[in-house]
This record gives sequence, structure tokens and C-alpha cells, in this order.
Amino acid sequence: MKIAVTYDKEHGTVFQHFGKTEWFKVFEIEDGKVVSSEVVGNGGNGHHALPPYLKSLGVQTLILGNRGQGAIDAIAAAGLQEVPGITGSADEAARLFAAGELKGNPTARCMHHEH
Repeated sequence: MKIAVTYDKEHGTVFQHFGKTEWFKVFEIEDGKVVSSEVVGNGGNGHHALPPYLKSLGVQTLILGNRGQGAIDAIAAAGLQEVPGITGSADEAARLFAAGELKGNPTARCMHHEH
């Protein structure tokens, strides 16, 4: 299974604004463990084009910080599962997800949007 985490390359943490994500860390998970990872760019995409792009990479689940309603809709439309409201280390988030221990916050939202 492939998962993607919105990624702050400078700090190694979960990037908090989905629509402005420049990088993703994509993890391959097998038997409850992370077996590989790679950092990929956003493919020149932003906001609503990001979920279909991730789907094209084979990603099934997205781990992220905050997102607006447009992103929530686009993630669902692309058929991705999401684990929102995650902070801290991207690697630790992936490890916890693989172990079935990552708890998201479905109410995590970007509050600066006017819609």
C-alpha cells in the first residue's frame, strides 16, 4: 500500500496547508511496516489538482495537516482516504499509520478560507 504525507522538506514534518504543499513523502507499507519511502514534488499541481496527481502515483491514503472544504471534496472525489490534523514528524506519522495507531482529526481545517 502507498501512502503520502504532505511534507516540509526543511524540517521533516507534516506540512500544514494541503493546497500549498510543494512536497510529499510517499511511503510503501507492507505487513504493518514502512518498507520504503521517497520524496516527490507536487508535479506542478496545487489545490484541487493534487489529489488526482497523488492517485496517479498509486497513493491510496493521504496524511496531512489542515485543508479547506475544496480540498476535502477533491480528496474524496479522487477516491483517496485521508488522515487529517496530523502534526510533527512525517516519518513517525507513517510508522504510526502502518501500525494502525495514527489518530486523525476529521475537523482539522484551514481557517483562512473565505468560503
